[in-house]
Amino acid sequence: MPADQPEYQLPAVMARNEETVRRRFWSKLLQNLGRIPFAPDLLAAYYCAVDPQTPAKVKAVLLAALAYFVLPVDMIPDFAVGLGFTDDLTVLLTAIAMVRGHILPEHQSQAQKYFNQQSGQQSDEAR
Repeated sequence: MPADQPEYQLPAVMARNEETVRRRFWSKLLQNLGRIPFAPDLLAAYYCAVDPQTPAKVKAVLLAALAYFVLPVDMIPDFAVGLGFTDDLTVLLTAIAMVRGHILPEHQSQAQKYFNQQSGQQSDEAR
């Protein structure tokens, strides 16, 4: 089995992406929650990716997209006003389109619940 072929590298790449996402996802999300209109989709993808019932190939796709979101190096820097998250959105929507059937209503419900809680906390802080 040649180790230089992608199918043999997938477990290591997936493990690295999962570690990156677990370490950085929540802080990046919370820092930018008001700036990313696709937060519910991002959260649903996250909940699907960490669900033990999600097939490995689906997790690999979602973890790659989520790792792209959390990594500091981007095609378009996140601080660029108006454009900063467009590359992240494109990567995420492409990944979601590839695995749409695996993002279950439970994942979307978890995402919406978290998003609503955070939105409520931010409203309380503004008072």
